[in-house]
Amino acid sequence: MTARVTGAPVVKQLSTLDRFLPIWIFAAMALGLILGRALPGLGAVLDSVRIADVSVPIAIGLLAMMYPVLAKVKYETIGQHMADRKLIGTSLLLNWVIGPVVMLALAWLFLPDLPAYRNGLVLIGLARCIAMVLIWNSLACGSGELAAVLVALNSVFQILTYSVLGWFFLTVVPGWFGAETAVVHVTMWAIAKSVLIFLGIPLLAGYLTRQILTARRGDAWYTQTFIPRIGPLALIGLLYTIVLMFAMQGDRIIRLPVDVLRIALPLLVYFAVMFGLAFTLSKKLGFDYQRTAALSFTAAGNNFELAIAVAVATFGISSGEALAAVVGPLVEVPALVGLVYVSLWAGRRYFGFTPEPQG
Repeated sequence: MTARVTGAPVVKQLSTLDRFLPIWIFAAMALGLILGRALPGLGAVLDSVRIADVSVPIAIGLLAMMYPVLAKVKYETIGQHMADRKLIGTSLLLNWVIGPVVMLALAWLFLPDLPAYRNGLVLIGLARCIAMVLIWNSLACGSGELAAVLVALNSVFQILTYSVLGWFFLTVVPGWFGAETAVVHVTMWAIAKSVLIFLGIPLLAGYLTRQILTARRGDAWYTQTFIPRIGPLALIGLLYTIVLMFAMQGDRIIRLPVDVLRIALPLLVYFAVMFGLAFTLSKKLGFDYQRTAALSFTAAGNNFELAIAVAVATFGISSGEALAAVVGPLVEVPALVGLVYVSLWAGRRYFGFTPEPQG
């Protein structure tokens, strides 16, 4: 996307599919809940289809969702973003210092009497986003190249630091307040496997697609014909994943509505605080809209697959930690969709940025 100032409202310049995304999201949630209630054993059946402890149905949705976004990235320009130390440093600060601390503070503020749910939120806060952030950034017309760089950095930091940070925030910090502590057992390989599957596969596929097709058909054909054809696959993958998540976990959500609400409130505050802080800081540092959007969505999003996997493996599938981790993406999806529209509005108001009109 390129900046273009016109008189039409931002929303009307999105494609029809993107414009009504909230409707599709809530329809997918409703369909998932209906399937989960109509077929009580569906969640267990879907969750049992695994390869190397990875849920195959969920993996299919995530890979379908990420491939078109990563195929659109102009990989030849990535080096320019890597060379910007101020930009990279800002992202690392937001993701690996401010983000986890904000989530920890909100977890203690909203759930002082529920340590299991609190632990689950902390696990979410430590799992920085490497997947869905690419969708939100793309919808908000952020820099796809920068987003690719930032999720790659987050992937490396997750592999190297998630276990250590989990130990620190769940075992050491609670002891400072005389509270109950927890022990987190998660190997570097378990995290690396998640990164390799959910980022590595679509990244490699997107890169090879771009290199091969642009060499054969040219950049104009690739950008104007191929990318629009595969573009809807990203949203189809997103909606498919949402249906599955709600079908697999809808029963627990319906049985424990008050608990879900208590978990959801700090999450909603977290997404708003992190996005607003990142957006404001990025603008003050002089970044343009597209880089600001990429930084903000990366700072606000989380890697729910990793958080859920760690919560289930460490505390059990029926634990409060697992429930909190599951509620995470169910709240994040509508919250980040809302922030897409906020970002587009703020881009026009404060940067004079408007996406090109689409069909």
